[in-house]
Amino acid sequence: MTSRPYVLLSAATSVDGYLDDASDTRLLLSNPEDFDRVDQVRAESDAILIGATTMRKDNPRLLVNSEARRAQRLAEGKPEYPLKVTVTATGNLDADLKFWHHGGEKLVFTVDSSVEKVRTTLDGLADVVSTGPDLDWGLVLDELGRRGVSRLMVEGGGTIHTQLVAQGLADEIHLAVAPLLVGQPEAPRFLGTADYPGGSAARMRLLEARPVGDVVLLRYAPKDRSA
Repeated sequence: MTSRPYVLLSAATSVDGYLDDASDTRLLLSNPEDFDRVDQVRAESDAILIGATTMRKDNPRLLVNSEARRAQRLAEGKPEYPLKVTVTATGNLDADLKFWHHGGEKLVFTVDSSVEKVRTTLDGLADVVSTGPDLDWGLVLDELGRRGVSRLMVEGGGTIHTQLVAQGLADEIHLAVAPLLVGQPEAPRFLGTADYPGGSAARMRLLEARPVGDVVLLRYAPKDRSA
């Protein structure tokens, strides 16, 4: 059997746990040093995944920005850029977004009811795969493993992070905590309400805690919990 990829969730939050504020302008939580750290993690990954909502809201290119890191990937026999992946149940994608027109190969996971809609909208910009009547994260990871992805970096949004942690599919969390306070209930959070494995008393193992400029990076192993 093909192994599923190692799943790393990457997010930056305010001290009060928000991924962004409620304005129309993206709130930059990280600093230049942390953006460079994220670029390194991207360069070390075989694929980078974001949800369609995050794609529509932030319109990211989702690239390895460092020329030296891209050259290192090529020297190691890897593609210049990691595979870019998104998931959508509704099929509401925009072919004009930057995601589709920068970097290397792209892959979309969707459901049976939306697969033809996605293929028509993208018109060859990405490979499109259905996981059946519902979005099945197990099948997503199985398919990525079949395609040779051994390390998957997930950059949001909060709904996807929540689902992967709640289903016990996240192997590592990189949480960059910025010295900001959002305080807006309607703003998106890193993790939402869910029935998390082990319950509220199960403590994740801390892998690392270190400052990155004025941001603090926390690395956790969510599968390794103790009462």
